Amino acid sequence: MFRQDSQGEVPLFHEDENASSKSNIKHPLACFFHLFFRTSAIMIYLFCEFLSLSFIANMVTIILLLSSDFWTVKNVTGRLLVGLRWWNQVNEDGSSHWMFESRTEGSKSIISSSESKIFWFGLIVCPVFWVFFMFSTLLAFNIKWLAVVIMGAVLQWANLYGYVRCKIGGGSKLKNMATNYFGLQLFKKVVNKPDRP
Repeated sequence: MFRQDSQGEVPLFHEDENASSKSNIKHPLACFFHLFFRTSAIMIYLFCEFLSLSFIANMVTIILLLSSDFWTVKNVTGRLLVGLRWWNQVNEDGSSHWMFESRTEGSKSIISSSESKIFWFGLIVCPVFWVFFMFSTLLAFNIKWLAVVIMGAVLQWANLYGYVRCKIGGGSKLKNMATNYFGLQLFKKVVNKPDRP
């Protein structure tokens, strides 16, 4: 379910509408931590044998970094850098609903293009690394690391999926985009089909 701010003039997220900054990066600390936890987990995974010989210490460090990254991106940097958030709401009857939310059109002018690029770059590139690590772990039969790389891939892709759904506007808009794309492709094939004698 997609939900936008229904209060009109009042911003959904706590923000100062009149805030101005000379820099394009208005939230440098959020940008830093958006990339810090993700890249640190990848670096420790790559160089863990040089840092510590203990598999448990390396595994716990990577899992803590991945968990910190998931929480930070989901609850802080998504709101500050791009004005998006998502969560799962459980009703009293036990049913759950995924909620996807974005800022109102009027308050979207606050979003810095530099911060948005940093956010989406980190959100898209890092999950690709974890999927690569997962396949390389499987091919090398390095089973002890399989749980760690699967956790990395799942947490990174969950945030990516949630924010793509927020950006697109929920399932109905995504479905309409796919239908329009495939309809256009089919139309092009029919129009470009050469007539046979």
